[in-house]
Amino acid sequence: MINLNKKELRTMVRRDLLSLSPEQHKIKSDMIHNKVINMEEIKKATIIGITISNIPEVETKKLIESLRKQGKEIAIPRCNSKTREMAFYIYEDENQLETVYMDLKEPIPSLTTEISSNEIDVMITPGIVYDQKGFRIGYGGGYYDRYLTNFENPTISMAFEVQIVEKVPTDAYDLPICKLITEERIINCKKIREEETI
Repeated sequence: MINLNKKELRTMVRRDLLSLSPEQHKIKSDMIHNKVINMEEIKKATIIGITISNIPEVETKKLIESLRKQGKEIAIPRCNSKTREMAFYIYEDENQLETVYMDLKEPIPSLTTEISSNEIDVMITPGIVYDQKGFRIGYGGGYYDRYLTNFENPTISMAFEVQIVEKVPTDAYDLPICKLITEERIINCKKIREEETI
């Protein structure tokens, strides 16, 4: 695993993810959801930013419904492939979504309300590969790195243990997340980074 670049790590971890059986995927996703729902950051939040998942990512649709039952508002991103920028819209039901490139589901602007980044209390950030310091490899578009530049609230990622590697290669623009939630543990990435600088 040493000296693998981002593309190689992405390919390797995606292969491991695809090896999970549907039953393993569901059980592990549910374990992660239970941890997320009980986090203080989530309990205090009014609006939560999150994507609609695709296999083999940690499932999010069930989590979204659980959060909405708790009275949380859910904000879903829409990407602009020309500008490589992202905007978030309040999501209420699947009729407000359309399927775009890579089979992603995104909000339809005319049916939803756009909100600014400072209105989102917690951002659940997607990715494929992570390390314990919170650095992540996404899908190659750089959308979240751009968006999170001006985002000051907590950032959380959900990942299966097979998505965690010893070290993610980083560039100057890569922004680490605060916490990483797996089926086995909650990793306080921000604390790990702070302890390294002492």
